[in-house]
Amino acid sequence: MICGVDEAGKGSVLGPMVVAAVGARSADVFFDLGVKDSKQLTLAERERLFPLIKKRCRVATVVIPAEEIDAIRREMTMNACVARAHAQVIQKLAPDTAYVDACDVNPIRYAETVRSHLDIACEIVSEHHADDTYPIVSAASIIAKVTRDREITKLEKKYGEIGSGYPSDPITIAYLSAYIDKHHSPPPIARKSWKTVSTMMGKKSQSSLSAFIQTGN
Repeated sequence: MICGVDEAGKGSVLGPMVVAAVGARSADVFFDLGVKDSKQLTLAERERLFPLIKKRCRVATVVIPAEEIDAIRREMTMNACVARAHAQVIQKLAPDTAYVDACDVNPIRYAETVRSHLDIACEIVSEHHADDTYPIVSAASIIAKVTRDREITKLEKKYGEIGSGYPSDPITIAYLSAYIDKHHSPPPIARKSWKTVSTMMGKKSQSSLSAFIQTGN
């Protein structure tokens, strides 16, 4: 069996990161599906492909919430965290060969890092843009993206509109800013170790201090 591995939400400031592995006997299983990197597909296309991939392939996922990412980053880099999570889903499927989207400038080094977390024999093929090159990695990117989107929907039911969770999303930044204004701390779903959060907290603290000084004068 071969498997493809990819993740969604690595760089988000709100919500979890999801890592997915998709296993099959051959990449031919995708010949009629038209799988692509999830970023090249519409929401409707991803939702259509999601159950078809799960029906034809073995699938494993790991969901890592924001607070756990903060804890992990006290021990290792984000790339090391992703490599360990990639190994977790590979371990669940136990393929002969795993194709992974490299989260390191050096893909060979990344393959070694993933392999170091495995206690099974598995060839690791690590490449940049593997989600564009290998259909089985594209399939994994779709599973990861749809799973994460559904996790975000769950969070929105509890916390309100939070956007995509990425720092580039104005809705996410507006939510984060408003929450900090109201509660004087980041929300539980925020990655507090992210520079986006620490910078915003610093600016708001400085603004509050300035307002206090001006009021005092």
